[in-house]
Amino acid sequence: MEKKKEVKLTEEDLQAFESEVIEKYEGANIRGPIHLSHGNEQQLIDIFQYVDKDDWVFSTWRNHYHALLHGIDRNWLMNEVLSGRSINISNGEAKFHTSAIVGGIIPIATGTALGIKINGDSNHVWCFIGDMAYSGGAFHESHKFAVANQLPITFVVEDNGLSTNTPTQKSWDFKMDENARTYHPFGVSEHDKNSPIPNVRIFDDYLWYYQYERKYPHVGIGKFVYF
Repeated sequence: MEKKKEVKLTEEDLQAFESEVIEKYEGANIRGPIHLSHGNEQQLIDIFQYVDKDDWVFSTWRNHYHALLHGIDRNWLMNEVLSGRSINISNGEAKFHTSAIVGGIIPIATGTALGIKINGDSNHVWCFIGDMAYSGGAFHESHKFAVANQLPITFVVEDNGLSTNTPTQKSWDFKMDENARTYHPFGVSEHDKNSPIPNVRIFDDYLWYYQYERKYPHVGIGKFVYF
């Protein structure tokens, strides 16, 4: 897969957005849950070089970085966060949609990819999921369907080793892959070994994977805020 664009946002730009969200949240200006990112900036900057502006991007409750990197206006996104919609950002014009339901976005993204193929369109679908959703049935069915039907979709697994606050490995009681913290049903391919993106494993055109350490709690900023 070839690079589609140069990403102009930096790690500092992404972190600055989350810092502003924290400031607004601490000031009791956000009457809704927030899920913050940190530590995966460079991986996402590298990945989004392969995401065209006309591609579809599907994400989860932790979606601010994805939205910014897909070109969504910073002020528009902040207003959505301030309106309490941080965990379910949706922007039809930018082809960007999220779901706060674990695994809920996966079949929607897969259906979108099927529609693209049926209509003969040229754009691509990118579906970002966590390691818990990756371990569930919705992902395995959708991935199998996508491969079998050669759909224009790539699933990107963002593994922080936690399912809410429980280690994913403990949740499923599985043996860890020697190179990862979570269950891997796929062997290491030559494509994976020669990944052009540092710290991102590419199993095939349908599945990319990276690890990061979660800095912030599952919800909020780590302290009580009274509204």
